[in-house]
Amino acid sequence: MPYFDDDGNELNPNLISKPQLCLSCVKNNMQSEEVLCNLNRLDQVNENEFKCYAYESFDQ
Repeated sequence: MPYFDDDGNELNPNLISKPQLCLSCVKNNMQSEEVLCNLNRLDQVNENEFKCYAYESFDQ
């Protein structure tokens, strides 16, 4: 599924590395969460700190 920014430029989430927070989340690799996770990462690509309010650790 392609994603586009407000200017119509295509964004490829596969070219953006996953933050460590994503790798330790139970939702990582869940097909039902893929779109929301990708949009969240794409929205924060140039930010100094990655934040995810949907994060769920394995320890919960």
